[in-house]
Amino acid sequence: MTYISAKPARQDTESLPANDNQRATRTDLSFLDVINDEDEVADIARRAERLGHATLIVMGIGLAAVPLLYFLLA
Repeated sequence: MTYISAKPARQDTESLPANDNQRATRTDLSFLDVINDEDEVADIARRAERLGHATLIVMGIGLAAVPLLYFLLA
């Protein structure tokens, strides 16, 4: 009995047709390869957390100061 699947079988590099323009192995392109050092990742996370805290403080000041400014000028 022949098995019929909705998804075609994935072709391996051995089963692909010969072509001089393609590499023998497929390259794995991942953005995670660019970030190699765990210290760099920790530094990015620290900076993002500091920026988030600063944004939260500025938003809180703005939400308190804008109504006060409106009532003072009205």
